[in-house]
Order: sequence, then structure tokens, then C-alpha cells
Amino acid sequence: MKKYLCEFLGTCVLVLFGCGVAVLTKADLVATSLAFGLSIVAIAYVIGNVSGCHVNPAVTFAMWIDKRISGKDFWFYIIAQVLGALAGTALLILVLNATNYGSYLTIGLGQNGFEEQVASGISLLGALVTEIVLTFVFVLAVLGVTKDKKNSAVAPIVIGLTLTLVHILGINLTGTSVNPARSLAPAIFMGGESLLQVWVFIVGPLVGAAFAALVSFFIDLESPKKNTVEVFDIEKVEALENKAETKKAEVKKVEVKEEKVEDVKVEEPKKEEKKRAPRKTTKSKTSSNKPRTNKTTKKTNN
Repeated sequence: MKKYLCEFLGTCVLVLFGCGVAVLTKADLVATSLAFGLSIVAIAYVIGNVSGCHVNPAVTFAMWIDKRISGKDFWFYIIAQVLGALAGTALLILVLNATNYGSYLTIGLGQNGFEEQVASGISLLGALVTEIVLTFVFVLAVLGVTKDKKNSAVAPIVIGLTLTLVHILGINLTGTSVNPARSLAPAIFMGGESLLQVWVFIVGPLVGAAFAALVSFFIDLESPKKNTVEVFDIEKVEALENKAETKKAEVKKVEVKEEKVEDVKVEEPKKEEKKRAPRKTTKSKTSSNKPRTNKTTKKTNN
């Protein structure tokens, strides 16, 4: 349950700060890109150890294809992410309503679009291809950097910088989705044309994520074989090392016991030989030299 709550919280923060900065700065290229990228960095260091910090149905879809999460987690992650995006958008509306910027229906919520909905006027096909390519690059980076647990310290930074990179290219084209939950929530509140166009920003990222998962699989397949120590988790390696040490200690104990037993066996024959050796008695000599006196005979004679 904790990991689902973490996905809810992470997506909420991502949408609130990313879309919020986009609205308040009128989609400034640098500010909006950094807002999304830095949000991921901050969130990943907080919830990464619990849920993996997907906060994106496209990432979750790729992880499921790569068999890193179960089918149950796949669905609950997506539900938590969509609800988190809705909560983040609702919080953004509350903030905007407390300002003099006007209604969110007028200034927008950082929603994605194509053709008349964006300044670039990009076509439907162009928007779809853009989202596929941008999501492919982003998800491929996520899959690559999270494959090895040794990268856990730098993974959030790599993922955040990659998200910043794809936003720098995509903001002036489609507004950059690469995240179906981030696109769906603002579109639901905005309604109208934004809601009609949102399917592109759901299908595109999912297709890009699927391509990324397949490419990641083939890259891993074609890579040189790793040592068995590298394949196992660190915990498993440590467990195997501990077992090996205990076995060595047991073998040493057995060898010491065997040596003691052999020493005892060697000493026992020597003791038996000493016992068997005839003792020299002085009684025999004394008996031959001096006659025995019988006390009873002495008494009778007297």
C-alpha cells in the first residue's frame, strides 16, 4: 500500500510544480523544463526506495513489459498516478483562484495539444511522432540507469536531467507530455478540445515506452555476458559469501577434530604397551632369600 501512496504523492507534486510553473511563466522554455526535471529529482530521492518513483504510466508500462513489476502493481500504479495527477491539478486550480491571474479556463492548466491548441500549430501526426520519440528517449534512460542497483545514488539526477532535455525540445511543439497522467488530468478539468485531443498524449507515450522496453531488452541481450557475481543482487552475493565462510569454518573444525582423534589413537597404543610390560617385583627376590614365618606355627610352638 505504501508504494501506491508514494506514486500518488509523487505524481501530485510533479503535476503541481511542473504544470504550475508552465502556467505562471507562460510556458517559459527554461523554467518549465527545470520545473519538471527538478521535481523528478526531488521526488525520486524521497520515494525511490519505496515505489521506484515511476510517477508516469508510460514508465510503469515499460517496467511491466520488462517484467520488473507484476500485473497487480501495474494497474494499481496507474490508478494511483492518475488520481495523483488529478489531485495536483486540483491544488493548482485552488492556487490560481486565489490570484488575480484570472480563471484557469482562460489561462490554462499546462495542458497539451496540437493544431490550433498550440502556437506551433503542429499536426496530429507530428504531435504523435513527437510524443513517441520524446517518451522513447526518456523511458530508455530510465530503464538503463535503474538496471543496476549501484546507480541508485545517481539515477534520480540522470532521470531528472533527461526529463529536462525532452522538455526543452517538446515544450514549443506540443507542450511535452511523455506522461499520460500529466496530460489527462489538466484535460479533464479544461474539457472541450483539450479533452478531445488528449488521446494523442496517452497513445504516443505508451507506444514510445513500449519501443524503449524492447530496445532495452535487445541491448541487454547483445551485451557481453556478465560474471555471475554481477548478475546476482548484492544481498544474494553477501549471503553466498557468508555461507562459504561458514562452510570453511566447519571444515576446519572437522579437520581439527580428526587430528585430535588421530593423536589420541597414537597415544592409546603407547599406554597399552606400558601396561602390558612386566613389572619388576622385589617380592620374588626376598622370598627366595628369606624363609617365611608363619605366625600360627609360632603360637602353637610356644
